[in-house]
Amino acid sequence: MNALDHTPQVLDLQAWETLRGSHTAYMLGTSRAYDEVLSEIADRIRATASIGKADIGALLFWKRLRADTPWVRELMIKPEEEVREITGKAVSAVTDVSVPVPKAASAGRAALSPLPGFKTGDALASALLLAAAPERMAVYDERAQTGLETLGLSLSPARGRYGRYMELVEDLRSTAGQYGHTWSARDVDIALFWLGGPKSQS
Repeated sequence: MNALDHTPQVLDLQAWETLRGSHTAYMLGTSRAYDEVLSEIADRIRATASIGKADIGALLFWKRLRADTPWVRELMIKPEEEVREITGKAVSAVTDVSVPVPKAASAGRAALSPLPGFKTGDALASALLLAAAPERMAVYDERAQTGLETLGLSLSPARGRYGRYMELVEDLRSTAGQYGHTWSARDVDIALFWLGGPKSQS
């Protein structure tokens, strides 16, 4: 979607309070230690400007996704140099502050698509992009999708979903600002995550 075609969506007070309450519940119900892996990987990416296989494995662990799938073996037998060449382009895309966040997100997601396991689906890809640009990007997953729907926001699974998701995340950051709160994209995604799924999982 062209950015000019996007109409910003701002939550009404009731929906905002639902989202804010979800964020508060997440912060109270989740150990601060949980994101230590994410922070460590983000530091490594900042130093190397790319994402290696060990980093991807750690983020798979952090996101609690399955590793017993064929693409994991395909990724493991791919030379580290090739993996870093691909991920370096993604890191460059999402950290380019001259580009609006949704466009940077789309470019970063597209850059990851040649990697085994990254052609479709946005959960692990978005975790990599968050680690590459923690001040700009956010995680997308099924719970975030459910959280959006709970708020009355729609997000199609059509090609380019991650860029459209980040448009909505930016809208929700704007909503937070209008109600007197300064939220990062990560604040939005944890609120959506908590809103969209069983509280016992975190």
